[in-house]
Amino acid sequence: MTMPDRLEARLAELRQDLATGERRLRDLVTQETALRETLLRISGAIQILDELIAESAAGDDGAPLNGDAGPSGDVLTVP
Repeated sequence: MTMPDRLEARLAELRQDLATGERRLRDLVTQETALRETLLRISGAIQILDELIAESAAGDDGAPLNGDAGPSGDVLTVP
C-alpha cells in the first residue's frame, strides 16, 4: 500500500471515529438531561414531603398525612 493510500485509509478511519464519538456524545447529553429532570422531580417531592412533615409537627391539620388528597382535594402523588 502506498503512502497516499495509507493516509486516505487513516483519514477514513478517523472520520468514522469522529462520527461515532459525536453520536455517543449526543446520547450522553440526552441521558444527562433525562437524569437532571428525574433529580429535579425527586427534589421537588422531597421538598413537598418536608413541608408536610413540618406542618404536621406544628399541629397544622390542613394536609392529610395518608396521601389521599391535599387541602384543595387534589390527589398528592410522588413521582
